[in-house]
Amino acid sequence: MFERILAVALAALVAAPVAVPAAAHEFGFAGLMSASNREDLADLTLASGKPVAGEPYELKSGTFYRIKIVADGSAELALSGGDFFRAIWINEIVINGIEIRPMGVHSIEFDEAGEARISFVAIVPGSFTLSIPGSSGETQRATFNIR
Repeated sequence: MFERILAVALAALVAAPVAVPAAAHEFGFAGLMSASNREDLADLTLASGKPVAGEPYELKSGTFYRIKIVADGSAELALSGGDFFRAIWINEIVINGIEIRPMGVHSIEFDEAGEARISFVAIVPGSFTLSIPGSSGETQRATFNIR
């Protein structure tokens, strides 16, 4: 009788699920913002008479991006694009070492020379622009295509 109880107990232990550590998501343990899912984009330039971007940016929804905006101070310039900013989740904007974690952004304006770095996750597929307000030239905007 004791042998039978022991055999049943051993069988139950063998059949019981074994605790295993949680498997990493395909992006890694850090998730969306891990280094394996991060891409640095070419800088945006704010300078009087110079193009904002060289070519359209091709982004993938769910990927973490970092982009730097560089202003040379030749003019007071801004980049505006509410539709673009609503199509992404902004992790932070870093200006002079100060990290800002905004709920939303419509534009970023430079009164003098400086840099700002935006880190974000592309979310909504579509074509969006950041442009210098009041300008109409193709070179005065950056186009972001999110797939």
